[in-house]
Amino acid sequence: MIDLTGRNLPRATPETAPYWEGCRAQKLLIQHCSSCRHYQFYPRLVCTACSSRKIEWVAASGQGKVLSFTIVRQAISEAYAADVPYVIALIKLDEGPTMMSNVIESDPERVTMAMPVEVVFEAWNDEITVPKFRPLA
Repeated sequence: MIDLTGRNLPRATPETAPYWEGCRAQKLLIQHCSSCRHYQFYPRLVCTACSSRKIEWVAASGQGKVLSFTIVRQAISEAYAADVPYVIALIKLDEGPTMMSNVIESDPERVTMAMPVEVVFEAWNDEITVPKFRPLA
């Protein structure tokens, strides 16, 4: 686990609680509409494609591709100084939704557009586990 002093920590809401529970269990959960079969992320109360409330949580494959990225070279605060440089990326999941995360286990200069990636989970403490992505071997 890492030192979280001064970091911005995610907080679960009623809409996001199943997502964070899945992360703690090492599962990347996304929402799926049983009316129109649309997958979505980030969590919402209704389907963004058809406005149905028939939303269920399903396990994603955890694989996708880098859609866009940036390399952070200057920390936003002292709490993140040890992490620089690091990659923040938009990951297009194989199921369709896009999520923002970090690409880890790679030299930041080697990250490329369309790079295949897979999810890994980083436990920050007993309550917070975050999904990050690494290059697919």
